[in-house]
Amino acid sequence: MTSRERMLIALQNGRPDRLPCQVHGWMGYYLNHYLGGKDWYEANEMFGLDHAIYVSPDYIYDEKDIAKWETKRIDLGVDERGQHNWEETITTPKGTLHHAGASNQITSWKTEPLIKTEQEFEMWNEFSPVPVAADLTRVRKAHNEVGDRGIVRSHPFGPGQGSPWQMFCILTGTEKAIFIALDTPDFLHHALDAILRKTLQVTEMWEGTPADIVETDGGAGSNTVISPAMFEEFCVPYDQKQNAAFHEVGLKVVCHLCGGLMQMLDLVVQAGADGLETMTPPGMGGDCNLQEASRRVGDKLFFIGGFDQNAGFEQGTPQRARELVFECFEATKDHAGYICAPSDHFFHGNPENIKAFVNACKECVY
Repeated sequence: MTSRERMLIALQNGRPDRLPCQVHGWMGYYLNHYLGGKDWYEANEMFGLDHAIYVSPDYIYDEKDIAKWETKRIDLGVDERGQHNWEETITTPKGTLHHAGASNQITSWKTEPLIKTEQEFEMWNEFSPVPVAADLTRVRKAHNEVGDRGIVRSHPFGPGQGSPWQMFCILTGTEKAIFIALDTPDFLHHALDAILRKTLQVTEMWEGTPADIVETDGGAGSNTVISPAMFEEFCVPYDQKQNAAFHEVGLKVVCHLCGGLMQMLDLVVQAGADGLETMTPPGMGGDCNLQEASRRVGDKLFFIGGFDQNAGFEQGTPQRARELVFECFEATKDHAGYICAPSDHFFHGNPENIKAFVNACKECVY
């Protein structure tokens, strides 16, 4: 059985020849500091992983729309902590927006959100450019390069990863978004609907994509951030429409909740997702009990993740990595289609631990 066949069977909630395994994306820091600068394909081949390549469409915009969204970014240089800082001003016909951020060798983050007021959201909604066409060239290239070695994953169009709630949190900051949900829920529903309409408009342009799966939602929807009641009100209705649109263009949908998810299991099913990730265990700050999740919704959702990359990769040993793989396999084998993967990104760790992870997955035969 090829890696592609193996992974697609898992995405259909079936049982392939053996346990598929991937990483949740390769971080540039790990590739450069531990693998000699290899690219994603080379790293996957080096370890014998089933490939999961993350590529989204490129977009084409109308020049008249771009002219109404004039960006000016200022490089603020490197501070005393070694962090690279920037700020950006966006000029529209009705005013300006401002945000800022920083990065280091490992990752990047926002230090100031783009949207601070309802009026600024309306400015964003009116003038942030929406594509007039999607260019699937890079997705097709990835599909052809991956071949029978695995699958291609994409992300929705929008201001950040996932789904309307996650995107709104990226625009305003998560804490501010929660207060808005409590204080002005009608405005939040208006904003989520506006974000959704843009995503749906662009998703129609994905017709013919050779990608296999799209990743929705995000950590801001996990039950370590918001309550199930909030998820039901501010995530489920919008996810249902978005997920239906992705199904229309032939994609499987995986709900990405990198945090607590045990209280959200039935709601993810209700939202119309096909699968759930990252199944983050308590040791990584989540609450996932893989065996319990598999028993409860494994007949309705496939799972990706569950492997504790801190204990298994970053601070682990080959033996510990093997043990964790077998634990994940035993927890899911009777109920859920499953791709074993780290529960999120990792930046450090002996490559021998990754080799042991892959070899253990190959020993887990259905």
